[in-house]
Amino acid sequence: MAAGEQRIDKWLFFARVCKSRSLAQKLTLSGAVRVNREKITHSARLVRPGDVLTISVADRIRVLKVLEAGTRRGPAPEAALLFEDLTPPPEPRAASAPEPQVEPGERPTRREREEARRYKEAWSEEG
Repeated sequence: MAAGEQRIDKWLFFARVCKSRSLAQKLTLSGAVRVNREKITHSARLVRPGDVLTISVADRIRVLKVLEAGTRRGPAPEAALLFEDLTPPPEPRAASAPEPQVEPGERPTRREREEARRYKEAWSEEG
């Protein structure tokens, strides 16, 4: 192995992309990782500085550029030095359907909920 090269599963673990090395292996075996647009299907693939990883994790796609190989799984600031995040910012949410904001006084009381339940039951018995 040349200087600066590292197995992709170890690199993902050291860069804190995955919580454990076995999860990193499963991620690469599942086909959710690409190196320079090439799908990876084995965890022994070597990554070098300059490689661009595209990783699909938890309904998100992350694009990371490898800056150097890791030597250990250190704290997050140390792990952040291993890569440059090229992930595009998330798209803004649609403004057409704003999320309703519930005021504390707008919730129905228990009595109002019971009256609504009784009304629905009575209505369904008539029909």
